[in-house]
Order: sequence, then C-alpha cells, then structure tokens
Amino acid sequence: VQLQASGGGLVQAGGSLRLSCATSGRTSSRYSVGWFRQPPGKEREFVGAIRWSPGITAGITRYADSEEGRFTISGDNARKTVYLQMNSLEPEDTAVYYCALDLSGYNTPDATRYRYWGQGTLVTVSS
Repeated sequence: VQLQASGGGLVQAGGSLRLSCATSGRTSSRYSVGWFRQPPGKEREFVGAIRWSPGITAGITRYADSEEGRFTISGDNARKTVYLQMNSLEPEDTAVYYCALDLSGYNTPDATRYRYWGQGTLVTVSS
C-alpha cells in the first residue's frame, strides 16, 4: 500500500488550500485515511479522517475538535483519492501534512494505528 500526499504550498492567512492523498495497492474495502500534521518543533497531531466499509458508499468523517468547521475531508473511493480542504488558514496551520491509512476503518486519532504513511506535504501560511 502506498500513499502520496500533494497540494501543499505557501498561502496567505485567510486563504485556502486543498491537499490530495492518492492511495494505491489497497485491497480492503474497510479502511480509514487519516490526515495528520506536524508543526515546526511540535508533535504530530490528528487533523481528521474518513472511513469506508462494505455497504457505505459515502465516506464517514471525523475531525479534531480544533479544526472542525475550517477543514473538510472528502474522498473518491473509486479513484482512491482523499482530499483535505482547508479554509481560513492561519499561521498556526503551518506544518507538514501527512496522510495515512488504517485498515481497521475506525477513524481513530491514534497515529500508531495507521500502518501506511505518505511522505508529507508542507503547508506554510504567512501572516
């Protein structure tokens, strides 16, 4: 299983970015794709996740309390791509953003449950 995050870049405060996470090699129909970020000098933190399971065609999302409302996760299960739409960005959102895949499909915020990780994409928000 491989994941590739893209879409990071430099944006002014108040702006928006959409990150993409392309997955490949996944065979399970039950899984979660989580978004995490690691600000400079800080620990990695959960941003949100989306999950699918047999019979669920629309992904079910979960967000960190601090991000709900500004960030939206969506996905195209058929195309195996997950998106993180980030609006009203603040300098505090500056971080390397990672996507990761958990085959349990529980949308857990626990990073240790995600077995597969993408390489990360840097988001820089200027004030």
